[in-house]
Amino acid sequence: MRSISARYLLIAIAPGLVAAQQKPPRAFVPTDWYRLTTVAAPALSPDGKLVAFTVTTVKEMENRRHSEVWVVPANGGEPSRYTAPGVESSAPRFSPDGRYLRFTSTRPGGKGTTWLLRVDQPGGEAFQAETVPMGSTPADHRFAVWTEATPRDSAADSAKKTDPFATMLPMARPPFAAITKPVDARRFDGRQITDMRYKGNDAGFIPGAREKRSWRSAQLWLQQYGDSAKKQITSTRYSHLEAAVSPDGKWVAFTADSRLRPDSVVDAERDSIAKLPYDPKRDEMDRNEVDVFAIPLAGGEPKRLVTFAGNESSLTWSPDGKRLGFVGRPGRTRSARLYVADVDPSGAPSIPSNAVGDWKQEPEAFTWLSPTQLVATAENGGSSGLFLVTPATRDVREILGGRRRMSGFTLDSARRQVAFIATSLTAPTEVFVADIDGKNERRLTHFNDKLNAEIAWSDAERFTYPSVGGLQVEGWLMKPYGYQAGRKYPLVLYIHGGPHSAYGENWFDEFQNLAAAGMWVLFTNPRGSSGYGADFTFATRGRWGAEDYDDLMKAVDIAARRSDVDSSRMGVTGGSYGGFMTAWIETKTTRFKAAETDRMISEWTYWYGASDAQGLTEFEFYGKPWDNWTLYDRLSPIRYVDRVKTPTLMVQSEDDFRTPMGNAELWYMALKKRGVPVEFIRYPRSTHELSRSGEPWLLVDRLGRLRQWFSYWLMDQGGAPVTATTSGADGKR
Repeated sequence: MRSISARYLLIAIAPGLVAAQQKPPRAFVPTDWYRLTTVAAPALSPDGKLVAFTVTTVKEMENRRHSEVWVVPANGGEPSRYTAPGVESSAPRFSPDGRYLRFTSTRPGGKGTTWLLRVDQPGGEAFQAETVPMGSTPADHRFAVWTEATPRDSAADSAKKTDPFATMLPMARPPFAAITKPVDARRFDGRQITDMRYKGNDAGFIPGAREKRSWRSAQLWLQQYGDSAKKQITSTRYSHLEAAVSPDGKWVAFTADSRLRPDSVVDAERDSIAKLPYDPKRDEMDRNEVDVFAIPLAGGEPKRLVTFAGNESSLTWSPDGKRLGFVGRPGRTRSARLYVADVDPSGAPSIPSNAVGDWKQEPEAFTWLSPTQLVATAENGGSSGLFLVTPATRDVREILGGRRRMSGFTLDSARRQVAFIATSLTAPTEVFVADIDGKNERRLTHFNDKLNAEIAWSDAERFTYPSVGGLQVEGWLMKPYGYQAGRKYPLVLYIHGGPHSAYGENWFDEFQNLAAAGMWVLFTNPRGSSGYGADFTFATRGRWGAEDYDDLMKAVDIAARRSDVDSSRMGVTGGSYGGFMTAWIETKTTRFKAAETDRMISEWTYWYGASDAQGLTEFEFYGKPWDNWTLYDRLSPIRYVDRVKTPTLMVQSEDDFRTPMGNAELWYMALKKRGVPVEFIRYPRSTHELSRSGEPWLLVDRLGRLRQWFSYWLMDQGGAPVTATTSGADGKR
């Protein structure tokens, strides 16, 4: 009896124990970011049975990310790690016969970064081999063709050995035709610059012409499968930008300068034009910079394959070899289209036809399914999708879509299945697979399931609204954690960078970070954003801070009218263009009680000299500063800083060459001198990419500071916390 009673007692209390163990989902805190797994770069095997992909996790204690190659069965099952955990591995791709898995890895003792694994003999060690070429192949995959730039001959190397400055660092060596030279080559470790382009975003300082001349222009190379010998099949002074072998293996199509001029001539012309004053007639005209050519692999001269007044990319032959498809952009401010041309390499150039008509979206990548149909990927506003294209009728039909972002579409050789990465507002990235018609979609990986079960991700309401000129704008309003009807919550407006970028239907740590603290997060794609056609994207040219400002404020007005939004407690933040716009908003209104500028721009003339992207404002602001002083000056927030009263947190990276530190220093000093509450956070060893790929400790620190700043000014200072669950960076009040 005693044992029976104990048994029934256990049964009676078990439900309570289970309930106690199953805690309700909690709010996200910045340190949860360390637990996130990111998947990317899927590759579907030729037979459609396996999907390889990159898995990136965070080694919190080592302050770094770690990437590995994993493989999962396409029909379901547990994924397996295929690469050693002690090294970095990424970007897998299968050989055409499916026997090998090729990937990029920084393994010691190897030559280069390309490694292989035998798929048909799992469990073996990675190795390097020169007999498995990768590139464009004919239908039978017997060889591959690719473009490659190679070092110049040994004569140049010999000359370099006699150079007294040869042992110096690349940018320390005096450039060609430089007037000054180091007194002692062993004692100068600075940089000597005479080139116009000498630094780049996330690349640092870039050696110029002296180093570039040690490399040949990119040529076409061919290698037979199973043979280690490589054959250079072109030898020209111009570069071949991409290669596409015809299915019968007789021709290779490529893009090159439209007049087949030497690279040095193209570079010299570009640099010369860059020095000229702005000329609307010259600088606004559509340019035909590249064209499509073809050469016979048996030997012969290049022939112009297509006549198209624009730029072409992503060349792909139809399965029967009778047609060539490409993505073409007729002009810089015109929408990209998918074009198809009936081609005869031995005949006259073909005139391509627009395969998508007046379709609003812009195709990004595509693959032929048959001689008469293709599938293409495209952004669809804040979402993305896979679309079936029938060139004969210009019919475009969505195959895969919905409220999510998808990327990395990859097909099997039979074109029956497609694998891809997908993420939504409440779900981080995972691997999916579906039939090519969009049916039988299934999720193959579950790396973030544990985190998803533990944390209550906030969802967002999507809405559209008419703005200036009747233009429809897309926006989202993300709910605060612990939302209760009948209560008012503070709101933060987020502004994306670019401006030719976009927010969308994907999981985003920054939005979840503030929503978890008990705030509404409002984000929109004002005019200037991508994903809505070129007319929308370039509508802000010369008018930054005008209608785009109105688009943002109209979204704020819509949200502020809600009974559950506290319009007296609103904040604003953004990075890059969003950082500029945040500062601009501070000069125009005091409706926001707090602001955070990230990678900001306060004065455009200084920015022009210190940034690596002068071409942005030369195009957007119709010339260089001295061509258009009025516009550069009028759009500089610092000119109106005397109007700013909003408490501001500033975040900037020490090595950011896109939005250099000086802009933030100027804004900080102006606010400080005027008595505006301001804090300035400068992150070391960081570039413009800090919030995306920066050091984990610094990235998480930034999330925490944004959360602390807006919690203080919109909740602690604006009244009692809205809910007891709102938290600071450490999850505690």
